[in-house]
Amino acid sequence: MRQCELLGISRSNLYYQPVGPSDEELAILRLMDEQYLKTPFYGSRRMVAYLAQQGYQVNRKRAQRLMRQLGIEAVYPKPKLSKRHPEHQVYPYLLRDVEIASVNQVWSTDITYLPVLKGHFYLMAVMDWYSRKVLSWQVSNTMDGAFCVEVLESALLHYHKPTIFNSDQGAQFTANAFTQTLQQADVQISMDGRGRCYDNIFIERLWRSIKYELIYLKAFDDGKHLSKEVTDWFHFYNRQRFHQSLNYRTPDEIYYDSCSKEEMMCNSC
Repeated sequence: MRQCELLGISRSNLYYQPVGPSDEELAILRLMDEQYLKTPFYGSRRMVAYLAQQGYQVNRKRAQRLMRQLGIEAVYPKPKLSKRHPEHQVYPYLLRDVEIASVNQVWSTDITYLPVLKGHFYLMAVMDWYSRKVLSWQVSNTMDGAFCVEVLESALLHYHKPTIFNSDQGAQFTANAFTQTLQQADVQISMDGRGRCYDNIFIERLWRSIKYELIYLKAFDDGKHLSKEVTDWFHFYNRQRFHQSLNYRTPDEIYYDSCSKEEMMCNSC
């Protein structure tokens, strides 16, 4: 076709229709995601053994590919943890032995994979460490950097900026658009070590909660339905869900009570 020649593409590319993951692959992804929440130290070999136990014969190469798709890797000390994206700056971890004593002292973020019927999505959230309040979130069908910047900007727009912002070394968070947004807001950037999810433990617990209390319990019609249910759950989490670590108070109670006390102290100065 003349149009294909002008555009520099082949006819096969023009007529190609993308094929979604099979039902079997979606089932395997969900099993791997659930198991990782229980045993984050499982690498590809153990995942292969676990899947075989569940009746799925998956070789190690495929398990490694699916783990990359999920954005997970075994948690254990690794050599050469300083390997970085050649065009992205990676920042040091600033929170070792730091006492978290107030709201907006530290925020953190992460992205998790959401296995749903006939597809998958990604969820990013920003959390205040002291109160555990989820400040902003968004569901996306891709892991591109643009939606990550939108979630960050939403948190900065609606709440007082943090002193430190912590993330992992994922490409979305080391990208210039993301780090420059933090620098322009005069926020210190902290990044934990590769494969060390426990440097960002509070948000890892958040993922465990939302998956066991929502994602694994319901079927979702599409991304719009998923986004609504996630939003409803986060409202419940912030406003009604009691936290043992917060003396059975809610994140909103801790966050707004602390903000009010800080304002009173500033007004008395």
